[in-house]
Amino acid sequence: MRKLSLIGALLLCAGSILAQGKTDMWESFAKTKFEPKYYEKLGEYLFYPTFPADIKALEGKEITVQGFYVPFAPEDGNYIIISKYPMSQCFFCGGGGPESIAEVNFAKEPRKFQVDDLITVKGKLKLNADNLDHVNFILTDAVLVSK
Repeated sequence: MRKLSLIGALLLCAGSILAQGKTDMWESFAKTKFEPKYYEKLGEYLFYPTFPADIKALEGKEITVQGFYVPFAPEDGNYIIISKYPMSQCFFCGGGGPESIAEVNFAKEPRKFQVDDLITVKGKLKLNADNLDHVNFILTDAVLVSK
């Protein structure tokens, strides 16, 4: 019985050590500060990101993000939008902020997803502060890791 308890404790420790090595990119993205900036062309204020040093250090590096598919990208493109939250709570429909969504540009034509499919993708991080046609966090050359 003592042996089983010891083995169980070791397995729990090993699991927590492995989990600590996994980075939650949404938590990292949430460190980004957003300040309103007036865009004359649109005649309104939009949130402008100030990326922290640790996020800037990841730019161009491969990262993995798990998120919910939200249908806010053209059907015929090679990119999708994923969210930290399901669609009812995402940036577009709910109370999520701009740090809670990412654009995923696939290396190959992506498969079709259903609303709120929880998927994991891997790609190179690109930060976007100025192009209003794209979100602030973009994964390029992305591949689907799991669905």
